[in-house]
Amino acid sequence: MKVLFVCSELFPLLKTGGLADVCAALPPALQRAGCDVRVLLPGFPSILAGVTQLDLSDQAAVHLPMGQGPHPLAGPPGRLLRAELPGSLLPCYVLHAPSLFDRPGNPYLDPHGEPWADNAERFAWLSWAAACLGQGLDEGWQPDILHCHDWHTGLAPLYLSLPQGREGERAASVFTIHNLAYQGLFPADIFPSLGLPDHLYGVDGLEFYNQVSFMKAGLQFADRITTVSPTYAREILTQEQGAGLDGVLRARSALVSGILNGVDYEVWSPAQDPVLEQAFDAHCLERKQHAKKQLQTRMGLTPDAGALVLGVVSRLTDQKGLHLLADVLDDAVVMGAQLALIGSGDPAIEQAFLEAAQKYPGRVSVQMGYDEAIGHSIIAGSDVILVPSKFEPCGLTQLYGLRYGTLPLVHRVGGLADTVVDASPAHLADGSACGFVFDDFSTQGLRVALQRAHDLYAQPKVWTAVAQHAMHLRFDWQVAAGQYLALYKSLKPGSS
Repeated sequence: MKVLFVCSELFPLLKTGGLADVCAALPPALQRAGCDVRVLLPGFPSILAGVTQLDLSDQAAVHLPMGQGPHPLAGPPGRLLRAELPGSLLPCYVLHAPSLFDRPGNPYLDPHGEPWADNAERFAWLSWAAACLGQGLDEGWQPDILHCHDWHTGLAPLYLSLPQGREGERAASVFTIHNLAYQGLFPADIFPSLGLPDHLYGVDGLEFYNQVSFMKAGLQFADRITTVSPTYAREILTQEQGAGLDGVLRARSALVSGILNGVDYEVWSPAQDPVLEQAFDAHCLERKQHAKKQLQTRMGLTPDAGALVLGVVSRLTDQKGLHLLADVLDDAVVMGAQLALIGSGDPAIEQAFLEAAQKYPGRVSVQMGYDEAIGHSIIAGSDVILVPSKFEPCGLTQLYGLRYGTLPLVHRVGGLADTVVDASPAHLADGSACGFVFDDFSTQGLRVALQRAHDLYAQPKVWTAVAQHAMHLRFDWQVAAGQYLALYKSLKPGSS
């Protein structure tokens, strides 16, 4: 089975969120399951700098055909360079189009924090390159499956469905929604630049409230649609969680399924995490106290082995429920808790946490932006990892927390509901508890959950038992890879 993964970012080359982790871990898992996998990436500077055995010669490139696809680039169409991903034998194509991708900073936002004005063109070209490969552009390798991820690749299934001057069998398409809230919306007047027939701008095409939606294109034209957890797959069919696309999804509900994300335990393991000065695991959980002390020192928190340390590694947005945390932080400090936070996002939420850090020096520590090492330190050294999201397609942070014995405190939605078992009396009694789950998405709902975590922390033996159980849980990518492989085979039953 030949599979082409198409994504806009991939850890460790480029990461703005969990998408990069998923796209780094799933292809190797599919390789181990017997798939012939390649990855297509945009030629952002960090990706070009990070891939190995990159051949820039014209002879080694796969050339996009002239006169087709989105409107012409400034100069010749982009080239697909062949390379390999670092630390693996995973082949990749890099769309080398400097006028589109050779820019510093955030891959999606300009220096003012606004989306790049030509994002539609940039990701239309990525999608079109994927579709060309799916129709046999590279004579040496044609995929059976084109697996596209999020709105950046939403046009690929649509382009794949259109004739492009090449005969033969085309790849089948799978479109995975990592977050339906981010839809790739653009003004209607960009539609002519996409190189698509006029009839595709309409309610049955890309039109979404007088805009062009790349996400809708993927939902309308992919052969199968997946999400990253079973619960989220059901939630997005509802008006509450469907982000305006629930009608489209309900119409294609027979083709929608949820496959839970996994964790790369080579990267996320307290027994071998290079960030930690002292490794630990479930059999020597007392060593986690050293990670806690390391975190407190690193983040400028008062050294206090008895404090309940709350951790946040997240975008600071209403979706992530962090405005609720800002509202109950006074109560948490009164309880004796500390907070270690890294993230960025909504300016008002950022400001609320920065003010809290000034108000409670040594109790609240905040770092804006993202740093992978600090993220690991917070997840390893905290007692509780907070993921109080309003909605959450899957969530990886809570899975990382489980592996480190850092109990997740989550809102019961999406993948959080699928992965965290509440420390209720019944679940404590049967040994299945691994965190704290609340249903009422409000400051009071979060406040009660925090109080429950504080109360359980006062029972060290019970807390340790729950943490050890959490550390033994496994959400392995091989399980997800097996489910994806079954999906691929249902689309291409004759492929091997």
